[in-house]
Amino acid sequence: QLQLVESGGGLVQPGGSLRLSCAASGLDYYAVGWLRQAPGKEREGVSCINNSGVMTNYADSVKGRFTISRDNAKNTVYLQMNNLKPEDTAVYYCAIRTSYSNILECPPADFGSWGQGTQVTVSS
Repeated sequence: QLQLVESGGGLVQPGGSLRLSCAASGLDYYAVGWLRQAPGKEREGVSCINNSGVMTNYADSVKGRFTISRDNAKNTVYLQMNNLKPEDTAVYYCAIRTSYSNILECPPADFGSWGQGTQVTVSS
């Protein structure tokens, strides 16, 4: 089984940037998603990417601000987060995609083998 490890979270001011990383041995074989869960809110899909990195999707709330990418030689998927807003505060998870209820979305129910998460806090 895959053991996904997220890193790169932290505290940042509104308008700032962070880059999250998701690493696992053999990750290059899989489509991967970034999901997040804010306090008191259900998990939501943020972005997802296919195994080659050619196909990507984003939640409407992050389009134009976040960029998902991958370096398969390093078995790593990244989420570049720019112009961060307080509403982006959440625990961010990466996970393997296991189904496709809608290829244009990244619903949490379509993912499994979740990592442990990394905290992102956007606050002044």
